[in-house]
Amino acid sequence: MGLFSKIKQLCFVTFRIKKYEFLSDCERVAGKPNLFYPLLLKGKGKIFFGENVQIGVVSSPYFYLGYTFMEAKYESSEISIGSNVAINNAFSIICSSKVTIKDNVLIGGNCTIMDNDGHHLDLDKRKESNPISFPVYIGKNVFIGSSVSILKGVTIGENSVIGNGSVVSKNIPKNVIAAGNPAKVIRNL
Repeated sequence: MGLFSKIKQLCFVTFRIKKYEFLSDCERVAGKPNLFYPLLLKGKGKIFFGENVQIGVVSSPYFYLGYTFMEAKYESSEISIGSNVAINNAFSIICSSKVTIKDNVLIGGNCTIMDNDGHHLDLDKRKESNPISFPVYIGKNVFIGSSVSILKGVTIGENSVIGNGSVVSKNIPKNVIAAGNPAKVIRNL
């Protein structure tokens, strides 16, 4: 690597990764992912990383923009990421109860997982801080395409594939390809 490449790496990657490590305030983190992209960890809950978790992809969109965001909002909130998981750039998890990602999962760029509505749907309760939440579970060997949103209460069965741009609002069985808004099974694997 030449001098210019080293300077570019230091200024546009290494410093950004260190900045978001400094800004992170989640104190209950176990495991250490391999960072190729900035990661911001927030909240009072627990965040677990298995072995060989990769955050960020160098040759992918958003590499020089944004960051990965994971929030385990409350003391009882828990994000659990298994081993050999690869997460592309611009990914976020907002967790009020529990989000589980099992081993060998691939997640495309610009994906979001939320185990809650963000705010109450009832007009009179929208400013309350504890919206309805249901756990999200992603099974082993799942491949999630780019720009996918996974909503509260969803289970994605092992080995399944979720197509780009899908909104997953209901459970997806194992060994299928699902896509669309809302995501529906297209075919078996």
